[in-house]
Amino acid sequence: MSSNIALSAKGVSKHYDIYSRPLDRLLHLFLGSNFKKGKSFTALSDVSFEVEKGETLAIIGRNGAGKSTLLQVICGILTPNQGDVQINGRVAALLELGAGFNPEFTGRENIYMKAAIYGLERKAVDELIPEILAFAEIGDFIDQPVKTYSSGMFVRLAFAVIAHLKADILVIDEALAVGDVYFTQKCMRFLREFATHGTLLFVSHDTHTVVNLCKKAIWLDAGKVVASGDAKNVCDAYLGSFFEDKLNSIESVKDDSSDQPTKQKTNEFGLMGAKIVSVELKDSDGAPLIVVGRRVSAKLIVICEATENISKPIIGFFIKDRVGQMLFGDNSIELAPDWQEMQAGDRCRVEFAFKMPHLATGDYTIGVAVGAGTQDQHVQHHWIHDALSFRSQAPPQLTGIMVMEELQCAVENIAAEIPNTVRHDVKK
Repeated sequence: MSSNIALSAKGVSKHYDIYSRPLDRLLHLFLGSNFKKGKSFTALSDVSFEVEKGETLAIIGRNGAGKSTLLQVICGILTPNQGDVQINGRVAALLELGAGFNPEFTGRENIYMKAAIYGLERKAVDELIPEILAFAEIGDFIDQPVKTYSSGMFVRLAFAVIAHLKADILVIDEALAVGDVYFTQKCMRFLREFATHGTLLFVSHDTHTVVNLCKKAIWLDAGKVVASGDAKNVCDAYLGSFFEDKLNSIESVKDDSSDQPTKQKTNEFGLMGAKIVSVELKDSDGAPLIVVGRRVSAKLIVICEATENISKPIIGFFIKDRVGQMLFGDNSIELAPDWQEMQAGDRCRVEFAFKMPHLATGDYTIGVAVGAGTQDQHVQHHWIHDALSFRSQAPPQLTGIMVMEELQCAVENIAAEIPNTVRHDVKK
């Protein structure tokens, strides 16, 4: 394995034998190949990938896709039936909640135990304890048995420990879904900083977090790699897959003679009872809007066409940054409540008029979709991830994603009104 590769998986497969009764498992243990086994479940099938040092890789997929199994193989908890995993560096993992903790031990005792597993001496752990406690923020509970902890306290302590083990590779499995918003933000700040020098494997169902944190992604389904590559592209394809089953079943009913439903482009999907014909972004004068500045009046014009009768049609849009984070958007449900029907062959022009927020300098895309139903219960007929793009040019003082509008700043010296207050004079 190249010295630049942090992790390599080649042809990794993992399957489990399923027995109809416990006695069959025991008989197979003693009789081996002479005993007819039951069914076999394949959790991973011929999974191969490489992660370079300093890369951030997300592993996405639906429940039961094999994500956690793959991480456990990588961490050495499970042994694959076929294939090989090679690691170049120290790995620290946060897998299922509370894994590796003894519930009878206190939080402090578990810190020492966990660190010892990773090969740290007690003296080194003594030096790390203040940092771990400061990060975990669980107070006096550190000296209470962890069986008394809430799930949030569990993940705080567990994350704080692995964050300070000086690992080369971090493996995180859905841990951030448990903590509160403040701790989650603290963890995200740590992971972004760690990604500047370490290697990160991250499992999450939150595609927004994935595209924000990771450069690459692997999509697993039924234990197999469906797609791999740029995180945004893989996440877009993954989101589209949620409508594939419905689309396939409808297409199969429409055309029983076809073995395969009609293929669609990778950046769009839907039932196609209605379709997006064109999308335009214009300024107030009707000119194409390619570069936006502060407080630009914008019009997003979407033309859609029905191929079948549609009840309660919906047109929506969303604006995303260059890594695919959704920033803002809206739809026609409340803005055009009288639009209740489209007949097959109807073509409608929908126009959204708004003041474009002043976005940070960079490139942005607009996604559009036509669906049917209500805000809570609806189907997608045609969803296009990146229908068009534009660029924003912001002033140099802008930090963050958007400029605040109508921003004012007032300074008042109140030190004289508050007794025993240390006064700090502001010097310009």
